[in-house]
Amino acid sequence: MALHSRTVLGVVSAFFLAACASGGSASGQDETRGVVPDLRGRTVLVLPTQLRDRVPNGVTIDEEVAYALGARSDAIDWVFPEEVESILRRSPGIQAHTRSLPVEMFLQAEVKRVGDPLYGEIRRLTTLAGADIAIIPVLLRYGDDGAYHMVATLLEPVTGRVLWFATVDGAAGAPEEPGPLASVADALAKAVAWGR
Repeated sequence: MALHSRTVLGVVSAFFLAACASGGSASGQDETRGVVPDLRGRTVLVLPTQLRDRVPNGVTIDEEVAYALGARSDAIDWVFPEEVESILRRSPGIQAHTRSLPVEMFLQAEVKRVGDPLYGEIRRLTTLAGADIAIIPVLLRYGDDGAYHMVATLLEPVTGRVLWFATVDGAAGAPEEPGPLASVADALAKAVAWGR
């Protein structure tokens, strides 16, 4: 576990150093790729945030994301992590995980399509949830600018195709305060639930 944590930290650090060295923003503002489809009338699996960088212990974002998405559009059938984890507890024979997914690839290169093992995990989870789209909040980072930034992606689970990848930026504030977390969650909701 300690080795895995060091590896993730190294990947995250390398990603942000590379962004700065290439002239890009560490917040990833120039890293938006793809297009978010109109999600109204669709079932969308929302996974927990997978990686954290410079986020204080005890600070959680997933509840803020669920609130922001639900508030932005009730025309989308959102399936949040708690619901999927409840299904998994009732189905011990199904091997699938919502956390600690192998998402580091998104911080290393442009990903157009995911393969196994991530593909298999997403396919099983979306099948369980009856979802045809998956949102993965890949990384939550507290930046040098005093704001939270979230790297996120939308996947088509049947094909593994990456529909959209971007970094969304929150408002500045102390990392323990609820306002900065709520603002980055709202930025994600605004980006993906644009049809409201």
